[in-house]
Amino acid sequence: MTRKAASISAKTSMSEKSSTGAKEVPSIVVQPGQSNRTVRLASGEIMEVPPDWELLPPGDPMWTRRVKARTDHLLVQEKVGRKLFSRGLWASSEVISSVKREIDAERSEASYSAKLEKAAERRAEQQSDYVLQFEAEVARFLKFAPRYARLEQQMAAAIAAHATPVGSGTVARTQRIPVEKRAESAVIAWMRHQTTAYDNMKIARQRGARREVRRELAGQSRFLLDRYRSGKPVMEDCPLQEALEKLSRGVPPSQVQPRRKHGEPAPKNRVNEQGGR
Repeated sequence: MTRKAASISAKTSMSEKSSTGAKEVPSIVVQPGQSNRTVRLASGEIMEVPPDWELLPPGDPMWTRRVKARTDHLLVQEKVGRKLFSRGLWASSEVISSVKREIDAERSEASYSAKLEKAAERRAEQQSDYVLQFEAEVARFLKFAPRYARLEQQMAAAIAAHATPVGSGTVARTQRIPVEKRAESAVIAWMRHQTTAYDNMKIARQRGARREVRRELAGQSRFLLDRYRSGKPVMEDCPLQEALEKLSRGVPPSQVQPRRKHGEPAPKNRVNEQGGR
């Protein structure tokens, strides 16, 4: 065992707490190491895990939360691309087992099932409220002229239904920006996929190329939205109306094929047979 591992092990017995509601012990965030029982510190140093520790896999928030509150631990995270994934929690085997026995006993009680049902109902109600709020924010951003009020309502409902499901990973689920900005971004993203040829484009694998394409398509989408806001007549083959008509007929979004002429970028950004999404 390394000296660092020994010091963590020694602190474990001092840090254990008996209250399940205790504040969490500060996490030491690490990355997976070179072998099953090693981790990589932020400094890049490889450290062995204490022999009386085990890895608690992710997936049970209650179990993880209580172990984190009871004792010193190593929080294993791994970045894959732009996403950060949890690989589990290293902590004392004794604490992990003790917490599991407590949770199993609690979950076997009838009151626990009732508590879960109430929590599920509360989350469903919160989700329903958020969908309505988000739809209203989308409609506020669209702000179509009265002659297109019905289209505005239809579009706001379609975007809210697509963007708000829990776990969807869309901009509507983030808490980092105000809801009005989320609504604006969701509209532009929806239009990019539903009213432009973006999904079928071959974009050069050059730094900034995809961002440039998205910026160009966003400009064209905003131009199209402005026509509806001003109340001007729209073209007969408007890609926005076509997309909404197909969605109203129950055509899956992945099968909605917009007209290529709307949103087609300049040639320098469009073609590269070796390019990807």
